[in-house]
Amino acid sequence: MTFPDITQDLRAAAPELRGRLLANAEMAPLTWFRVGGPAQALFTPADEADLAYLLAHLPREIPLTVVGLCSNLIVRDGGIPGLVIRLGGKAFGEIAIEDGDRLRSGTAVPDVKVARAAADASLDGLAFYRGIPGCIGGALRMNAGAHGGETTDVLVEARGVTRAGEIVTLSHADMGFAYRSSGASTQGIIFTSALFQGRPGDKAQIQAEMDRVTAAREAAQPIKERTGGSTFKNPEGGKAWQLIDAAGCRGLRIGGAQVSEMHCNFLINTGGATAADVEGLGEEVRRRVKENSGYDLHWEIKRIGVAA
Repeated sequence: MTFPDITQDLRAAAPELRGRLLANAEMAPLTWFRVGGPAQALFTPADEADLAYLLAHLPREIPLTVVGLCSNLIVRDGGIPGLVIRLGGKAFGEIAIEDGDRLRSGTAVPDVKVARAAADASLDGLAFYRGIPGCIGGALRMNAGAHGGETTDVLVEARGVTRAGEIVTLSHADMGFAYRSSGASTQGIIFTSALFQGRPGDKAQIQAEMDRVTAAREAAQPIKERTGGSTFKNPEGGKAWQLIDAAGCRGLRIGGAQVSEMHCNFLINTGGATAADVEGLGEEVRRRVKENSGYDLHWEIKRIGVAA
C-alpha cells in the first residue's frame, strides 16, 4: 500500500524543521517481528526543540503515532496513516549519572543500556531493565517490568512534549502507573527523557543479578527469533503462558506465525509471516483460552495501523 505524500505539506507548515522526514517509509525493517506496511510520513526529530516545533505546527487533522524500538509492536499490513514519530540519535540516546544516586536517560535508550550504565555506576535497583526488550520511552508508557521490578518502582519524573508542542515535566504521581500501563494524564505526550532513583550497591552483586536475568531469559524465551516479547498481560489469578499451554496452543501456527514452543506467551515470525498472520494467531489464542478456561487475555503487544 502507498499513501498520498504529505511531507511537502508538513514542511510547508513547519519550514524550519531540522529532523529527517520521509514519505511512505518502510516500517517492517524497524519492527522486531519484521512485518507491516509503511508509515505515511516518518519523522526523526533532531532534538527535543525540533520535536516541539513540529508538534506546535502539526495540523490537528493529521493522525499522530509514536514508536520506539518497535520491540513490542505489530504494525498492520496496510501501514500507518498520518505522521509517525520515532526518536533516535544522540539527542534522545544519552545517559547521565546525577547526584543523589540518580540516573537520567533519553527515551530512545534501550532498557538494557540503562541497566548496564547503572551497574557501571554501582547503582542498584535498575537491574530488572536487563530483561526488558524495549526502550525507555516504551517503559514509561507501559510501566514495563520484569524479574521483580517495574518502572513505577524507580521513576522520579519524566519529561516530554505535548501534541500542542509544550514541553512538560511529569512527576511520578502524574504518571498514573498501573499494571503495564500509565494513566490518562500521559496520553498525547511524547516522552523525551526520564529520571530514575537508584540506591548505592555493590557493582559485582549488581552484575551478578543482571547475569541471572540474562540467563533466565536465554533459557526460557525465544530471544533469537523474530518476536515481540510477551504477547498477553497476565490476568488476575493466572499466568498467561499457563493458560495458553492448557488451551493446547503451544506450537500453534497461522501462516508464517507460530506460538513459541519454548515460551507460549511469545509469538514468532518463522519467516514470511504477515502482520495479519501474527495478529490473527494472537486472536485465535485468545479465543481458545476463553473457551478452555473462561479467562479473557488482553494484549500486551501494541497493534497499530490499518489492515491491507
